[in-house]
Amino acid sequence: MNPVPEEFAGDSSARLMKRLFHATRPKFFPASVLPVVAGTVWGVYASAAFEPYVFVLALLATVCVHAGSNVLNDVGDETVGTDRVNDLRVYPYTGGSRFIQMGILSQSLMARLGAGLLVIAALLGTALFLEKGPVVLLFGLAGMALGVLYSLGPVKLSSLGIGEAAVAVAFGVLPVTGAAWLQGATIDTALILFSLPVSAWVFAILFINEVPDMEADGSTGKNTLPVRIGLPASARLYFILQAAAAIVIAYMTMQKMLPLLAPLVPLALLVLAWRAATAIRGGIKNRSAMTQAIEATLGIHTIGCIWLTGCVVYNIVF
Repeated sequence: MNPVPEEFAGDSSARLMKRLFHATRPKFFPASVLPVVAGTVWGVYASAAFEPYVFVLALLATVCVHAGSNVLNDVGDETVGTDRVNDLRVYPYTGGSRFIQMGILSQSLMARLGAGLLVIAALLGTALFLEKGPVVLLFGLAGMALGVLYSLGPVKLSSLGIGEAAVAVAFGVLPVTGAAWLQGATIDTALILFSLPVSAWVFAILFINEVPDMEADGSTGKNTLPVRIGLPASARLYFILQAAAAIVIAYMTMQKMLPLLAPLVPLALLVLAWRAATAIRGGIKNRSAMTQAIEATLGIHTIGCIWLTGCVVYNIVF
């Protein structure tokens, strides 16, 4: 399945904006929005103050980095031919946006779009820099570098088997701790622990999305972690990641950092994680199971982040 070019055809500004927007793969935006929300709420809890202007800037900057990284990942994959030979993809989740391959947008225009989104993120970061000082640059540049270097540059992190960890940091630890710090929180052990489940859930999204693409990735030198370790080990690692997220939340609860019921939902989500891990073990042979596993992983991230945010709101209120 592919995007239908006719759905995006037209010369009007509105049709162009539709093409540009969908090229960013907006279905995945919760993976960048929810960590910023969770971190912001932690910051409000820690400082007893909320700066809406700072929150909006941080949210928009993070989404622009995410969108730009998605687009540039498509550009990088087209350069080495990965997406073009990927016949086993699970659209719209894996194998890229397919906009280049279907002729909806050219590779050069996609490259300009990705770069433009990063420029917008940099401008938003500059506003945060003027508001909060130079530490903002560390968060912004680190997140941008990790997101872009996943698929571009002389050293493509995705080809080294460390791209998943880089993205987990870029859309887990960094936005959570950064958003909390912007609201006045101290970057301490408790905050870093709070960011780790989010990172694990983000890692799991990228990791499981790479499973259907293993054949195409491996044939073009994009040696992602699933390509390197195979399906059985990928299934085990996936479930370990999900279990680790629940364990960290349980530990924080034991240390009275989160309310008593905080582990309840993460533990329940392990049922979905186990089913998804089983699907990974079978690979793309069972396309329906693989699709459901990817959707379940996205759901785990969304539900988990909302639940964690709600736990901190509970601490604020009570």
